[in-house]
Amino acid sequence: MYRTNTCGELNMQHVGKEVCLAGWVQRTRKMGSMTFVDLRDRYGITQLVFNEGYDAALNERAARLGREFVIQVRGKVSERENKNPNMPTGDIEIIVSELNILNESLTPPFTIEDNTDGGDDLRMKYRYLDIRRQSVKKNLELRHRFAFEVRNYLNQQGFLEIETPILVNSTPEGARDFVVPSRMNPGQFYALPQSPQTLKQLLMVSGMDKYFQIVKCFRDEDLRADRQPEFTQIDCEMSFVEQEDILQTFEGMSRHLFKTILNVDIPSLPRITWADAMKYYGSDKPDTRFEMKFVELMDVLKGTGEFSVFNEAEYIGGICAKGQAVYTRKQLDQLTDFVKRPQIGAKGLVYARVQEDGSVKSSVDKFYSEEVLKTLKAAFDAEPGDLILILSGEDTMKTRKQLCELRLEMGERMGLRPKNQYSCLWVVDFPMYEWSEEEQRLMAMHHPFTSPKPEDIGLLDTAPEKVRANAYDMVINGVEVGGGSIRIHDAKLQQKIFEILGFTPEQAQAKFGFLMNAFKYGAPPHGGLAYGLDRFVSLFAELDSIRDCIAFPKNNSGRDVMLGAPGPLGDEQFDELQIKLDLKA
Repeated sequence: MYRTNTCGELNMQHVGKEVCLAGWVQRTRKMGSMTFVDLRDRYGITQLVFNEGYDAALNERAARLGREFVIQVRGKVSERENKNPNMPTGDIEIIVSELNILNESLTPPFTIEDNTDGGDDLRMKYRYLDIRRQSVKKNLELRHRFAFEVRNYLNQQGFLEIETPILVNSTPEGARDFVVPSRMNPGQFYALPQSPQTLKQLLMVSGMDKYFQIVKCFRDEDLRADRQPEFTQIDCEMSFVEQEDILQTFEGMSRHLFKTILNVDIPSLPRITWADAMKYYGSDKPDTRFEMKFVELMDVLKGTGEFSVFNEAEYIGGICAKGQAVYTRKQLDQLTDFVKRPQIGAKGLVYARVQEDGSVKSSVDKFYSEEVLKTLKAAFDAEPGDLILILSGEDTMKTRKQLCELRLEMGERMGLRPKNQYSCLWVVDFPMYEWSEEEQRLMAMHHPFTSPKPEDIGLLDTAPEKVRANAYDMVINGVEVGGGSIRIHDAKLQQKIFEILGFTPEQAQAKFGFLMNAFKYGAPPHGGLAYGLDRFVSLFAELDSIRDCIAFPKNNSGRDVMLGAPGPLGDEQFDELQIKLDLKA
């Protein structure tokens, strides 16, 4: 056999035992008449000792081992003279009697260490080497444990894991599809699924009342740290349920995951409406690890002084940074530059310090009376030493989003966003629709199969923009990790929703006729949600990017630099697919 033990399991109980190990050479060290080799496999590192006094030829061979050589050794477990408390195997070493070089290695392009000298692009090109690093390997191990516990929990709750097709039809009302040409049907295309949404609804019609799937999904969209063109969802659906049933079931799953994987107990998740999330945090995924809620100041500052910026504003709001009145003018100028960045787009920043004597010193002192500044202080319940930061604008929603970025920046600066602390909540009662300036029409905020709240159905004919959706998102530390809704199960109501979204009956039938026809055969009330597995795992691993918990991710341009994908096709493949391309500029 290649090995009797792994490189991570031997300890003092094994002293005197003859063992066989196999793995990769982490490093070698020549010290006098002895050569020390650190041997690494997936499970850990064990120190090997080659002694010139025992076998000079063996010691000479060991001294010539290069980094990442694949070797097999036999020897006896011995107690180390100089123990290493930082290694699980640090109390022992192997006195080697036999060495077999299984494969030599070129010198790797970067060090296989946690603190590697390889940049992102280089490590992505040689991702198979990058995965050998402990820091990457442990993320993949965490991902495995996470998926295992998801399956364990949902199985205990009576869910069935059912696979759905990867080659599906293209549908509107979402991100851009990745499309796949069909050789057997020239001129026609499959799409890769953005989610199995309609398919899992059909499974509910079929009577499979508790479904889940850990499934690959695909979206051709611009990339950020929390996005990849292909990603993994924990996709779930249930029949004969209301919103409360779903929230309780999956709050239970989240509690199970936190406890079994991180040994963290999370309390019952608070719930906040979408309207309140936007009002107090400027975001539908608020980070509630810290307070610093927005305070609206229209009554306090608009028309109460001669500052025209506020007097002409549609929205004035601010946050109170406790104990930060010590901020210097330079630091305040940095904050002003931060909110004026093009990505944020504010025109400026107003500040007010609460002095030790309780008075207020502001950047707009000359425009307001002392009485107005006292009212400002009272609005925030501010105390001596606090710093008040204020933004205003002509668009309420846009200004709230700018203030959200300022709040998050202050939370970061004040150390209020530690990655190993978790604040979870549900955001509920989303708007059913949002206005698209690009298409000049209402668009579904979630997707067109989301049910309106029953009490708002009457508004569909008169004020559809005021209709609330029976939808919900789970948010952890300011990250939307999952979301879903109660679905429409009535064909007539689904037809009305399509009409509001601008589909003609013919278009709706062409795109979604299979679903609407299925509803006519006894569709049960149903609903569900989907979690982003990559996002959830990256939160548990305290990562800044989801790609660090994906074995072979794409870069920020959507490319796999290791495989060289995407790449060109040969003319014969285009001919076979009956596709003609005109790539002339």
